[in-house]
Amino acid sequence: MIKVNDTIPAGELQQLTEQGMVNHSSADLFSNKKVVIFAVPGAFTPTCSQAHLPGYVVHYDEFKGKGIDAIICTSVNDAFVMKAWGEAQNAENIMMLGDGDGAFAKALGLSMETGAFGGLRSQRYAMVVDNGVVTHLHVEAPKEFEVSKAESILAVL
Repeated sequence: MIKVNDTIPAGELQQLTEQGMVNHSSADLFSNKKVVIFAVPGAFTPTCSQAHLPGYVVHYDEFKGKGIDAIICTSVNDAFVMKAWGEAQNAENIMMLGDGDGAFAKALGLSMETGAFGGLRSQRYAMVVDNGVVTHLHVEAPKEFEVSKAESILAVL
């Protein structure tokens, strides 16, 4: 599993924009920027929709005030689902990126197998990445939602 002081591995995440599908390399997403990235087990799921993503939407300006260049939300869902979920959540300032096959979650060592619930998913986490290097990593224990919420990440910045 990735840890503090590790470099984000090479990988791609997808975003559906008004201009079409965009494949973002991890190098482009994290180079020369301070980024908060958080992952949820699934778009449109209860905790993810009622608390996790909304916290980052509500506190967006506070993150920007603390020097964060971008906030990324990712899930093992396709970019179409992530776009629709972002629109439903008024998350226009959050980059909603799909990890359709879970390759990015696997590269981080943060994937999990949920069986019949949904198969391969990402663990719930949040991390701060400064110029490609992880400076803070908060991975939730199973069925928990404390360390990866927006308020917890704001507290460490």
